[in-house]
Amino acid sequence: MASIGTITIPVKLRTATARVSISSTSCSVTCGMGYKVEETCQIGPNGERRYCDIQKVECLTNWICGMLHFTILVGKPFEFWCLSPIEIGPDIQSFSYSWRLARGIITTDDALFKPFKTTGFVIKLSPAKEYDAGTYRCDVQFMRTYKIVKRIYFGVRVIPGHLVDLNFDKFLTLEQHLESENEKNQQNVTNVPVQEQQQSWRQRALFVFLIGIGSGVVGGILLHNIFYYLVKVPNNYGYVEE
Repeated sequence: MASIGTITIPVKLRTATARVSISSTSCSVTCGMGYKVEETCQIGPNGERRYCDIQKVECLTNWICGMLHFTILVGKPFEFWCLSPIEIGPDIQSFSYSWRLARGIITTDDALFKPFKTTGFVIKLSPAKEYDAGTYRCDVQFMRTYKIVKRIYFGVRVIPGHLVDLNFDKFLTLEQHLESENEKNQQNVTNVPVQEQQQSWRQRALFVFLIGIGSGVVGGILLHNIFYYLVKVPNNYGYVEE
């Protein structure tokens, strides 16, 4: 078995220090470019932490963000954007945006997209027309590294207002409205004391019991009277049976 000789650490390396990350928050977004708060410290040879600093740094967990679906009416204004103000932050000039459009269909097949001329991160449909329907794809590029940091699709359906009404609440039936109100009042129902509920059930049970006894007594009296009438009534021979 081969043996490992003694390793001598150089003097300069013994006194070397390094800045390392001590703690970090999760990324502010689940896809695309985001930010996290990170704490870094200078670590000495003896493990002592010095000159710690907390700063905001970029983070990227996944650059593909899937598709968002929208259904809008003809003539209504509508807008959508690649990055929210929270994602952009103060570095709005650090990103470039490339839009492509598959007109008239909802798809993620990149072969069906054609360039869509716009330079900003927002598309405004004011007003929306049926011609605007389709799938819009936005690629966000980080100018510092020329790397795509986000790709998102927007499936947009534009329908005439006389064909469909998107105000769903006014089409609810009376039962559905009552059910909605019951759901709103459910919290109040759950706050009813248990003792009051038990007392109510006991009162109902006692009421049913008394009705049962009363019905039995009345039925017994009726049967007794009927039997007495059949026995005591005069027969066809003109005398009463004893």
